[in-house]
Amino acid sequence: MSIKSRIRTIPHYPRKGIMFRDITTLLKDPVGLRTTIEEIVQRYQKEKISKVAGIESRGFIIGAPVAYALGAGFVPIRKQGKLPAETIGCDYQLEYGFDKVEIHVDAIDKEDRVLLIDDLMATGGTMEAAIRLIRETGGSVVECCVVIDLPNAGGSRRLRQQGYQLFSLCSFED
Repeated sequence: MSIKSRIRTIPHYPRKGIMFRDITTLLKDPVGLRTTIEEIVQRYQKEKISKVAGIESRGFIIGAPVAYALGAGFVPIRKQGKLPAETIGCDYQLEYGFDKVEIHVDAIDKEDRVLLIDDLMATGGTMEAAIRLIRETGGSVVECCVVIDLPNAGGSRRLRQQGYQLFSLCSFED
């Protein structure tokens, strides 16, 4: 079963020149969803992961069942203003400006080994901000995991240059 074959490409969305990689077609397919979760769990089952952190919002969809299967806790990393208790935040750059992600201050403990999950790696700004939050709360990032890597966008290279590992289930070169 090919995960890549179950991902829909939408040309010129959200603007001209962008090839949007839509995982909703992967998620609606029971075999595709199960295979995605199983492949990730298989990779990390011996890593003693204590927390899985998922980046809003598609990182929640993948991260929560992975955390469950690994016997780990799940930590949401959300856009600014969405978490109800005390948070810390980190700004990051977008192609068209800045945004901010936040985490609860008590979400991760010093001894936590964290798997960071999102649906897609493009420029890496959101993932870098999430890593900073995990480190600031005292956790250590075991690895970053995405369904799709867009290596030409440069994010995976940037993460590796900073000493972080990235695992992806598939990649699109364009």
